[in-house]
Amino acid sequence: MDQLSAMATFVRAVETGSLSAAARSLPSSLTSVSRQISALEEHFGTRLLLRTTRQLALTDDGRILYERAKSILGEVKEIEAALSRDRHEPSGRIRVSCPILMGRLVIAPLLAEFLRRYPRLSVDLLLVDRAVDMVEEDIHLAIRVGRLRDSQLVARKFADLRMVVCASPTYLARRGVPRMPRDLADHDCLVFSDAPGSAEWRFAESTKADRKIRISGRLWMNSLDALAAAAKEGAGIVRVPSWQVDADIRAGSLRRILTDYEPPPTPLHLVFQPSRLASPKTRAFVDYLVEQWRAADPFGAHAVAAL
Repeated sequence: MDQLSAMATFVRAVETGSLSAAARSLPSSLTSVSRQISALEEHFGTRLLLRTTRQLALTDDGRILYERAKSILGEVKEIEAALSRDRHEPSGRIRVSCPILMGRLVIAPLLAEFLRRYPRLSVDLLLVDRAVDMVEEDIHLAIRVGRLRDSQLVARKFADLRMVVCASPTYLARRGVPRMPRDLADHDCLVFSDAPGSAEWRFAESTKADRKIRISGRLWMNSLDALAAAAKEGAGIVRVPSWQVDADIRAGSLRRILTDYEPPPTPLHLVFQPSRLASPKTRAFVDYLVEQWRAADPFGAHAVAAL
């Protein structure tokens, strides 16, 4: 049995929804498709698909194989591209994941020029505020904020990001300027979290009680840019990434406060699967980000490392 060919057939069957549809799209015979999947089930000693008259359903073991097979087949394509004669002309599809706000404001505006520059490349941009499983979700490159857990992935630090606390001049004139983190208890704070309720804001403070301040406000949102817009209108005090409100602070519509208590910066990393770090299309995308972010300095870091 050619395992790669069998896995490709298995993946196609799952994605098309039936053995006959897989046979038509390969193209191949229905008998050949059925034989390859049966051979896979015999090889792994488990049922992979539940066949009905109308559709296919994955077993738990089948779902595991499907995710891993997609990743393996993707890596084979990466190897083929890296060793092909046209490796200086990146081609194919690159899947990138990124936090929602950063993806919308910083990454998405760069994609039109990238696609013009590399006409043989396509981009899937997944905007999610979670750490994706890069193998199971077939992600080539992830942009992650914060400390990384130990893993088999390759990470490159790209910049340092700061969280700042700010409010509009009109709000501060009306309610006063908090001098210490504990003063926030007497203010209207704008809460960002995944679900309504309170949140914690971290500060650098010698007094241990002030390192974490529990915030509960009258206005909650699960969108940082919507909260920043509300803060500019005088709704209260907001805690956001500095790069998000840098222009508003320069324009005077927001004022940065509690600067003496700002916590240390948080690292921004580019994360790769080791097998895809040298991929021409991954390299092209990373080099493009480095070039654009060095020129525009979107995070105010003034030092983007060469990767």
